[in-house]
Amino acid sequence: MSKPSRDRFDDVPRSSGRVGAHRAEAPGMNGWVVLLWSFVAALVLIIAGIFGSLVVMGRITLFPEAVPTVAPTPEQTGVVDTTYSVLILNATPDTGLDTQMREQVVNAGWAADTVFASESASKDFATTTVYYVDAADEQAAIGLARLIGGAEVEQNDFYASMNDTGGKQLAVVIGLDRSASGSPAPEDTPAS
Repeated sequence: MSKPSRDRFDDVPRSSGRVGAHRAEAPGMNGWVVLLWSFVAALVLIIAGIFGSLVVMGRITLFPEAVPTVAPTPEQTGVVDTTYSVLILNATPDTGLDTQMREQVVNAGWAADTVFASESASKDFATTTVYYVDAADEQAAIGLARLIGGAEVEQNDFYASMNDTGGKQLAVVIGLDRSASGSPAPEDTPAS
């Protein structure tokens, strides 16, 4: 056989390292990469399963319906109108609450001869309420309710027959919410 001819690569010294090994995969890294990807895949599947089961059970809504925003109703502040006569009835077992409230109303600007205070036959009225007859009287009733420290306001003509003045009248029934000695079973019917 013929001998190959000599060229410049024959003079290069041989090294004792890897020849061509820089192109091969590192045998130790392959197992860790597969394990890492297995953990990532398992985690993604677990999270997707939990989320899917919460959607199926109805604990998460994917596309919630838009809740219509309702503009808040402006609070009616009422008007303090001293042209109304005021009837105050004490419907609690405590005596003198009607006189105290009468003084409070008179001190707020009402004429003393237009504010009438009396004890009621009922002694177990639940909540202090200002009653008015006509819808046009509502703002004056709200104003009086705020003036006496907060009270409910209700349209009712029950006290219209007690109006001796012939003019506009509001009726205040003092309830157990203003009483020091409350009753266990209060009523919410108008007191007479």
